[in-house]
Amino acid sequence: METNIIIAGFGGQGVMVIGQLLAYTASEQTEKHVTYFPSYGAEQRGGTANCYVVISDEEIGAAKVGKADVLIILNEPSMVRFKNSVAPGGAVIVNSTIVKNVPEYDDATVINVDAGNIANEIGNPRVMNLVMAGALIGYSEILPPDAVLQTAFDKLGKKRPEFNPLNEQAFKRGLEIGRAAKK
Repeated sequence: METNIIIAGFGGQGVMVIGQLLAYTASEQTEKHVTYFPSYGAEQRGGTANCYVVISDEEIGAAKVGKADVLIILNEPSMVRFKNSVAPGGAVIVNSTIVKNVPEYDDATVINVDAGNIANEIGNPRVMNLVMAGALIGYSEILPPDAVLQTAFDKLGKKRPEFNPLNEQAFKRGLEIGRAAKK
């Protein structure tokens, strides 16, 4: 099985962190194949950023996808740009704290995640991306949640170990939202 994911937002929102978290987890903690293709705007923080992640049980032919099984949208301009990039039967996971204009989809599931406010409740707006990653994993089950969380500790916790408890809370809150949306 192959899952194509597009993650899009502003630089500084953790777009690439989500993509790297998925890629590292798939390659280091599972037998899955993975590609990760980042794309930055001219300026990083505040500019546009998106990445493509493909996770598969078999070898992957191309890193960039046309239609994604899952879109993760962190801001309004990304919704405008990628709204037609979800495959039939796919999912659109939206940071509803910022994104207010979500189109209606006949053939895709929309999961609204109040990620910005959840991150603020937890105590730091920088963990918003872990809320979104948790929602993806809870809904798609593409990777084992414990493995993703361990990768977050290993990769993100090296530089800032004080963020591990916040990252864990954020990921688990997102995981609950994703699981609830699947029912």
